[in-house]
Amino acid sequence: MGVFVFLPLVLPLTAWPIARLAEQHLHPRTATWLLTCVAVVLALCSTLCLTLLMIVGTAQVPGNPLPDGWSDPEVREAVPFAGVVGGAAIPALVAVVIACGHALWRHRRVRRDMESALAGMPASPVVVLSDPRPYAYALPGRRGAGRGRIVASTAMLDCLTGPERRVLFAHERAHLAGRHHRYLLLARLAARAQPLLRPLRTAVAHCAERWADEDAADVVGDRRLVARAVGRAALVSLDAPSPPLPALAAPGPVPRRVAALLDEGPPARSWPPAHMPTALAAWVAAGGAAVSTVSALNAATALVLILRAATPS
Repeated sequence: MGVFVFLPLVLPLTAWPIARLAEQHLHPRTATWLLTCVAVVLALCSTLCLTLLMIVGTAQVPGNPLPDGWSDPEVREAVPFAGVVGGAAIPALVAVVIACGHALWRHRRVRRDMESALAGMPASPVVVLSDPRPYAYALPGRRGAGRGRIVASTAMLDCLTGPERRVLFAHERAHLAGRHHRYLLLARLAARAQPLLRPLRTAVAHCAERWADEDAADVVGDRRLVARAVGRAALVSLDAPSPPLPALAAPGPVPRRVAALLDEGPPARSWPPAHMPTALAAWVAAGGAAVSTVSALNAATALVLILRAATPS
């Protein structure tokens, strides 16, 4: 295997250019799908690489439960500096498990707290809460319980005009219809497992909002109205707590969202033709994920074969 076993650990460095290219040249829907898939693949390959390094690097430690043949020098030669990187992989894997576990726990806690706050409210698709803090968000429904509900405070609705309220509800319905919270959760878990993927997490959040912006523009038929609603909601929400779920006033590059809405719409094609320069975004992202996957699988296969040969009959 040699040094190529480390490739899945460094390939996430391509996350920033991949994210920028996808954001600029792909439809927000396609960019959200693609960047989420790339983030998940790179995170899984990175975690697999750490696991392989830990197995090989700690096989020679006395008292370990691994077969004795796995501590053979020929096995350890398959990974450069096996002892050092194997020892370092242990706390890294522990950190990955703790970080991902905390992210899942926080996600479930937020969902539970929000559902508790709506207990006793009418079972309608839109819930308006009397609250001086301006906010609005899409609360996904649980499996088998419908698509979810839109929650808005009276303070947020009071700050918007009638047409802008229509934009807000269209935006939040787009979040529910597209199940955008799933993309955000997967990107968050990937970034927790591999910190180098944080640019992809940010890009996925931005693209999901852009996706909902474009769907809202299609519903109301006025891109300038959507841009005005996005800008107004962001301004009135500056001092309000950040919404934990997809929302019209989600934190992030709001000026870029407004500028995109004031410009022409995104390309109609989900995937640009191969001969166009914009296709570079898709192919770089897909190529990076493919290289990482092949590298990790190659390392895993080679290690399995080596460990199998070293396992006593």
